[in-house]
Amino acid sequence: MTKDSHIANSHSPTNSNLQKSQSVTAQQLSSFTKRILIVDDDPDIIFTFKKGLEAENEKNNKTFFKVYTHNNPLSALSEFKPDFYDLILIDINMPKMDGIELSNKILELDANVKICLITAGEANIEALRELYPTRSIGCFINKPVSIEYLVRRVNAELD
Repeated sequence: MTKDSHIANSHSPTNSNLQKSQSVTAQQLSSFTKRILIVDDDPDIIFTFKKGLEAENEKNNKTFFKVYTHNNPLSALSEFKPDFYDLILIDINMPKMDGIELSNKILELDANVKICLITAGEANIEALRELYPTRSIGCFINKPVSIEYLVRRVNAELD
């Protein structure tokens, strides 16, 4: 046995343990990671919501928010990944495609994803629920909204 092979063999168990440790850490992290998609045509809203949710990662040890964003509902739909997101926040009033239509199209692709609709206007929530009784549009958030309230609603939807 050469000196080099002895060194390589002596490090193999350590490498194996390190890989196992990293794998466990990655698995633990993935179970705590919640993927959130935000779709809103207002870049300021997207920036504020994303930064507010990601700031919770510094405070909160039980959940890690990974936030994805789109400011165009058509690009959000074309790039949508079924069985990937835990929650989607969608603005109701957007050009090209409104949030209700986008929600319906997304739910056709992924019936299990949770959706929160966001609006700056008045939405008749009960009428929307009557129109779409089988859809998993679970929450409605009115703008303006504080980051604290947004985080509480997101956590409530993810629990």
